[in-house]
Amino acid sequence: MRITEAAKRLGMSPRMLRYREALGLLPPVREQGAHRRFGPDELAAVAQGVELEKRFDVSPAELAFALRVLSEPAVAAAVRDLGVRIGRIQAPRRALDFEKEKALRLLRPAQPRQGD
Repeated sequence: MRITEAAKRLGMSPRMLRYREALGLLPPVREQGAHRRFGPDELAAVAQGVELEKRFDVSPAELAFALRVLSEPAVAAAVRDLGVRIGRIQAPRRALDFEKEKALRLLRPAQPRQGD
């Protein structure tokens, strides 16, 4: 089906569907003539996106950015670094840090226990 019919079925305007497409929230499928056709999979993807936006109270742009974070490691790392810096995310402990701390504990002189 064409964009007008798809928008009607989804309860939104064709303009909103084009906006979602520009954000990357639609499967990247087009016909030869550059017209987008909507089938059951495309309608389901849009409906799922709308449901996520409502459930988590986010905009289409925020959802698109979340998908970018999940798919681009450099973006994920930058967002993670910001989260650590502002205290929203705890810095991950690295295995090497754990091993270093363990070795330092083993090298420290034993502390006498009270009563000894």
